[in-house]
Amino acid sequence: MSGQFQYQPGPARGVEITKEGERWTLVIVREVRHAPEKVWRAITQPEHLHEWAPFDADSSLGVVGATVKLSTVGSENPYVSETLVTRADEPHILEYKWGENETRWELEAIESGTRLTLWTKIDRRFISMGAAGWHICIDIMELRLGGTEVERIVGPSAMKFEGWQRLNAEYAQQFGIEPPKW
Repeated sequence: MSGQFQYQPGPARGVEITKEGERWTLVIVREVRHAPEKVWRAITQPEHLHEWAPFDADSSLGVVGATVKLSTVGSENPYVSETLVTRADEPHILEYKWGENETRWELEAIESGTRLTLWTKIDRRFISMGAAGWHICIDIMELRLGGTEVERIVGPSAMKFEGWQRLNAEYAQQFGIEPPKW
């Protein structure tokens, strides 16, 4: 797209990892300059998810008990999973299971907009990659919510993006792990 904003991510920040037994959780905390209601639409509605998320959804994630098909984006053989929405307290808490990974979003109103916290179960081998990917996705979501036209950067094309490569290395160093070799 000509005239499109050229996005470059900031430094690795706002991410922690926790471990319970053999289960790892990536915890991302970010302040987003938009109201929780606006962020809620971005994390639940298919037309908004299509602008920034690492997956497309065939229906709203905002309905408890809904089964939503999530399809990864950008690969020749997308991973498609049926996702059960287990909690949807608009505009505060969203929980669902993406494949085998439990995902929880919490939106808290703050003076500057929303404190967004994302918990997602993740295979230990992919912690730095997941942190880098979600970092970029959340940045893109915030830019799009503010009206900035910016390309969605997800899937295999994200791994070719210089900003993702830098973030992957920064998060790996922050967590004291070796970044995966691809």
